[in-house]
Amino acid sequence: MLSATEQAQHSMTIEQPKLERVRRRYWGRYVASAAIVVVIGYVIAAFAHGQIEWQTVGRFLTARTILMGLANTIVMTILAMALGIALGVVTAVMRLSSNPVLSSISQGYVWLFRGTPVILQLLLWFNLALVFPAIGIPGVFTLRTVDVMTPFLAALLGLGINQGAYTSEVVRAGLLSVDTGQYEAAKSIGMPRLQALRRIILPQAMRVIVPPIGNELVGMVKLTSLASVIQFAEMLHNAQNIYYANGRVIELLIVGAIWYLVVVTVLSFLQTRVERRYARGAGRASSRQ
Repeated sequence: MLSATEQAQHSMTIEQPKLERVRRRYWGRYVASAAIVVVIGYVIAAFAHGQIEWQTVGRFLTARTILMGLANTIVMTILAMALGIALGVVTAVMRLSSNPVLSSISQGYVWLFRGTPVILQLLLWFNLALVFPAIGIPGVFTLRTVDVMTPFLAALLGLGINQGAYTSEVVRAGLLSVDTGQYEAAKSIGMPRLQALRRIILPQAMRVIVPPIGNELVGMVKLTSLASVIQFAEMLHNAQNIYYANGRVIELLIVGAIWYLVVVTVLSFLQTRVERRYARGAGRASSRQ
């Protein structure tokens, strides 16, 4: 026989209704996903059935002129980024200097080259001979600016110096992210400022600097296409020369898009690997806290 309390608990257990789990429905997500799939399908069908000669795309994908333009694009990207990073580091250090002259020059440089369009800077460098007909050291040597300022050099200076203005802000943010105690510790052991910057501060700041610099590198690959306005033989310029001759505009533009995507994909993979390397120490530090 069950006691009164046990009988009451037993009756409550029997009479308690079974709760049914109702899955929440996200109708907004479903509609948005369906709309995106429809749009993507429409775009793919338009390219598949449009007036595009895909045989021409395949033929020019490995054309010598296109590959030469691709090589010029990669070389210009590397050189312009190297110049931009060098200028950015120097400018960031000047910006953080206690010397008001150095700090003001750094701010003026960033203000000037971030405030004007890149294509304008390219055109100014390419037409520098209109302002300085000759360059050199008086009494030692003099060169005609029009002979020196080739499309390659104009593109390198225009892209590299402009990139330096943006890189300086990235480097400055990275330097400011390092705890001030690191500066004080280096100073307490008698380490010179530049040595401390090179051996202690910059390695720690790289975790903050690398992701945006990698993004700037990817952007530089596409930014080199602006150099076509000053007749630099990068990939888009060479593709334009071809479709001016054969009239296959969309096909050559697709060829250029494919190669840009390939280069950006490779750089994005390398950027991820570098970011993981510099983030390892920070991950261990955060896990200990």
